[in-house]
Amino acid sequence: MNSFLPTERRLAVTRRRHPAFPRGPAVLVRLVKHLHKRIHDDANAALKPFGLNHPQYNLLMMLYGTEGHGLSASGLARSSGEKAANITRLTNELCEKGLIERATSEDDRRKLVLSLTPTGLALIDRFLPSICALLEEQTEGLAARDQAELERLLKKFLDGFDRRG
Repeated sequence: MNSFLPTERRLAVTRRRHPAFPRGPAVLVRLVKHLHKRIHDDANAALKPFGLNHPQYNLLMMLYGTEGHGLSASGLARSSGEKAANITRLTNELCEKGLIERATSEDDRRKLVLSLTPTGLALIDRFLPSICALLEEQTEGLAARDQAELERLLKKFLDGFDRRG
């Protein structure tokens, strides 16, 4: 059975009760929600052997993908989409594990920079093959051109949120 079928049925009931309910947008938003949960759960399972969870992984990868491997806490929050309170908790956890460190910025001594430690870089080298395999597995049902089209459409969807402010 299609795992989204119960949601489709509930949307049909909602539309019968309230005909103006916008089925198309509701389907898109709920599909994104379902996908987010599955992606999050898959990532947590893949990262568990490395002592990480998905939000910690995201922060490590934000730092890894930054030249010099360092960002301010606010930059990390913007990049990862996490709230400031979560950034503090997550960075504390990663610091305690020795995967990242805090240092004062060379440009502005009032600003802290979070950066990967050699231990953090080594851990990333260890888990990246598993993550690469997971990403391939998660998208194996989509041809390369379908992936490109979905990327284009999701960026367009995100741009709509960005324009709203």
